[in-house]
Amino acid sequence: MCAQKSADGEPPAGDARPVLEGPEIQRALTRIAHEVLERTKGAEDVTLLGIPSRGAPLAHRLAERIERVESRTVPCGALDITMYRDDLHLAPARALGRTEIPPEGIDGRVVVLVDDVLFSGRTVRAALDALNDLGRPRAVQLAVLVDRGHRELPVRADYVGKNLPTSLRESVTVLLEETDGLDAVLIGPRRERGGGRTDETRAAGGEEN
Repeated sequence: MCAQKSADGEPPAGDARPVLEGPEIQRALTRIAHEVLERTKGAEDVTLLGIPSRGAPLAHRLAERIERVESRTVPCGALDITMYRDDLHLAPARALGRTEIPPEGIDGRVVVLVDDVLFSGRTVRAALDALNDLGRPRAVQLAVLVDRGHRELPVRADYVGKNLPTSLRESVTVLLEETDGLDAVLIGPRRERGGGRTDETRAAGGEEN
């Protein structure tokens, strides 16, 4: 298998081990879809917005599952948060992602933000700032495939595929069929970066989720 990139943009370490594989990820997404339906009473006014890169395909998968149950189209799009990050001055220039807001817009709707890994909470804060510039949802909820803990901001997911206790010396890698050719969640040691800087130092600067 060719080298894949992790949720923090680095190839996973060679000794990373799987904690979720394809069938388990599918079951977790199916459960989240049913939880969204239950909590929103049918998802009639729900819009799903995935945070690129891996949150976007996850949002589409959730939309497909909800549509199969409810026999109605669920608006689904993507929300790029690059220019809203609080670490732009700490990291190299980033390529802008794509923001795609469905024709229904977000005003007065329940927006479910979808991401792969919840870590520090800074990505979610940036997403809320981005949403604020686009409209006024009635409510905002958060769905993540993995919650690995170590929050730096008071952020909590409404829907979680798997709670994964981790050390700051570990790295969580999410691979998806749409972006990486397979579905898996891997955990492994963080690698030293140049100049003795570790990924955990980078995470403390807000670059991770």
